[in-house]
Amino acid sequence: MIVEIILIKCYTFVVDKMRLKNVKGALEYIENSDVVINNPEDYKGKYQRLFGNNNPIHLEIGTGKGNFIIEMAKALPNINFIGMEMYDSVLIRAAQKLENENIPNLKLIKFDATNIENVFSHEISKLYLNFSDPWPKNRHEHRRLTSERFLKRYDKIFKDTKIIEFKTDNRKLFEYSLISFVGYGYKIEDVSLNLHEDDVFNIKTEYEEKFSSKGYPIYFVKTKN
Repeated sequence: MIVEIILIKCYTFVVDKMRLKNVKGALEYIENSDVVINNPEDYKGKYQRLFGNNNPIHLEIGTGKGNFIIEMAKALPNINFIGMEMYDSVLIRAAQKLENENIPNLKLIKFDATNIENVFSHEISKLYLNFSDPWPKNRHEHRRLTSERFLKRYDKIFKDTKIIEFKTDNRKLFEYSLISFVGYGYKIEDVSLNLHEDDVFNIKTEYEEKFSSKGYPIYFVKTKN
């Protein structure tokens, strides 16, 4: 079973990388899209003006092809959502989906989360980290989105109470993240070792749909600080 999981994930990784390289005109499309904020630094501290209301703002880092953030925005119209993705060849898929919908409470950003404090200033109410890159090698720990280095960055973007919801299929990353959250002062509000067996509200990402359909467990934690 373990070998099968590894082979499937390796295949998926290779296919996804191939797709990243084969989306012609992706950057041009994004730069001309009405649903993508192409100058996010200009809105730092002003995102509620962009949405035209004082509703809470929820952010997803690594929004991928957009299924999660789009469905969340539909389900919760009184929340403003922002999906951040650094790869234009992936973000174009989310932009195309969103442009076929009428969802005024959702915007997309092409940006690298390493510099997230350049985009937001104490205006995010909740952060979603879904199936982040595990960066398994020890020397790459600082690149993990749940590392102390990133938790410090998030301090600068949260409005007041800091809430993070984290999902992954990677057990080692999940265990690492729990230790990182608690060590930084976050309290565990909810946790699941097999999310899809629990009777809770959950919108799946594209990646999650693929692996949960094969019976692999999805790990989840909600934390607050």
